[in-house]
Amino acid sequence: MYQVLYRKYRPKVFDDVIGQNHVTSTLSNEVREGKLSHAYLFTGSRGTGKTTCARILAKAVNCLNPVDGNPCNECEICKGIDNGSVLDVIEIDAASNRGVDNIRDLRDEANFTPSKAKYRIYIIDEVHMLTIEAFNALLKTLEEPPEHVKFILATTEIHKLPATILSRCQRFDFRRISPEDISSRLQKVCEIENFTLEDDAAMLISRIADGGMRDALSLLDQCVSGTDVITVERVTSAAGLTNREYLYKLAESIKNKDCSSALKIVDELHNASCDMERLCTELVNHFRNLLIVKTIEKPEELIICTDDEFVSLKEQAKGFTLEKILNCLGCLEETAGNMKRGVNRRVEAEMALVRLCSPKLDNSVDSLIARISALENAISNGEIPQMKQKTVQEVRQEAKPESSKPVNESVQKPQPTPTRQSEEPVRPTVEQNVEAPTSDVPFTPWADVLELISQRSKPLFGLLCSTTAVLRGECVGIVSNNAALGKFISENSYRNVILQAVYDVTGKKYRLGISHSKSNQPQNQTKKDPLDGLINKLQNSEIDFNIN
Repeated sequence: MYQVLYRKYRPKVFDDVIGQNHVTSTLSNEVREGKLSHAYLFTGSRGTGKTTCARILAKAVNCLNPVDGNPCNECEICKGIDNGSVLDVIEIDAASNRGVDNIRDLRDEANFTPSKAKYRIYIIDEVHMLTIEAFNALLKTLEEPPEHVKFILATTEIHKLPATILSRCQRFDFRRISPEDISSRLQKVCEIENFTLEDDAAMLISRIADGGMRDALSLLDQCVSGTDVITVERVTSAAGLTNREYLYKLAESIKNKDCSSALKIVDELHNASCDMERLCTELVNHFRNLLIVKTIEKPEELIICTDDEFVSLKEQAKGFTLEKILNCLGCLEETAGNMKRGVNRRVEAEMALVRLCSPKLDNSVDSLIARISALENAISNGEIPQMKQKTVQEVRQEAKPESSKPVNESVQKPQPTPTRQSEEPVRPTVEQNVEAPTSDVPFTPWADVLELISQRSKPLFGLLCSTTAVLRGECVGIVSNNAALGKFISENSYRNVILQAVYDVTGKKYRLGISHSKSNQPQNQTKKDPLDGLINKLQNSEIDFNIN
């Protein structure tokens, strides 16, 4: 019967274990010196050699002829453990034997002496799956087991183990195997099996395996079906890296704010039986790759893809800002969590894409930061022209009335008189919200008043430069829809500057008010996006094109 490669080439001694020298050297030294612990805890990601080392350790401590801390694999005990005839080494799957009753049975059996071997070894795989009651039932036996019993616990999720279990075990952390070590191992296997493995293909398999030797051998086993030469194209096809064009199309739709295209792609994928949760996970990985491309000097070392796909990633990353990528990642991560609790996964995916394609609908902080960043980039690139500062002459020109009809003599511009220091200071009151009736007439000296204000108070001139004024009896009304203007000029210092300038120009003392033009006040104001107002203001203002 054919045996898959990862089982056929499972290491038999510590020296054959790849990439875990810090673990295997310590274990072999303990076996050689006879300084064995009663409980071991192996932790690490999948396919890094935890169960393999547990089996080698079980053989090594019971081997009749150990060789420098390694089992000989020739004696009856080693062969019996390999073929399962020696019942003193028991492997327990905690995922299916996780209850307190299973641990009680184990505790009762541990009192019996081994039948053939020197030690009775209990290998508990995926130990984090045990219930709290089962852990509590195991504590006493794990702390003080019989002299002939050894425990080897293995887990991929060390954080789920109680501290009372961790403190009773000698812990070994298994690291992810480097791509170079995996590639070297794959080449040796192919030499034995008479396969030709290209170096680039071996490295691609190693990167896809993500530090797991078992995953690498499984993918190699898949690649050799029907061929004796393994190329990059063969690995790409076997790993499913060729049909991910829809991820780039979805990212382009988000970049172009094309909500319609994004929803059409989702509909096509849904009709092709694509799981929406998997799609969300793939999009997270895609934007993670874009993030790596944007932030790291040599991103190809951290991204699993072909050379052509890497070129596409670099090209697409140019159209995204870091803020937008982070916003997409945050939204997709939140959506992935909602899919586990929601009723319809497709609706959750569509909602996320609509928010990403229409930033106005997303009021999160990350979305606002991304939009502000995009606006800053547009301004710096000249896509939105900058406002040109208005000069005093332009303000005066705008302040002149359009009508050429003569006005009453009482409002004609009198000759300016010099300011007399001895006169009583002007202290009239401010009348707020003076409506502008049809009898109001333009206050023609307002341009001269603004010119004096520009010389005396730059901040005040900046606030008043786009305003006009009307005269109603003895009151000068400043025409403006700025709600903050009334509070601003209610301050004595600014109000007195305006009134003094009016007096210096006209020679008369007027009262001061705010006139809100009815024509400029829409009756039904709807809530608008704050960034839209800023963009419209930039686009509709007087512009100055700077050509370098």
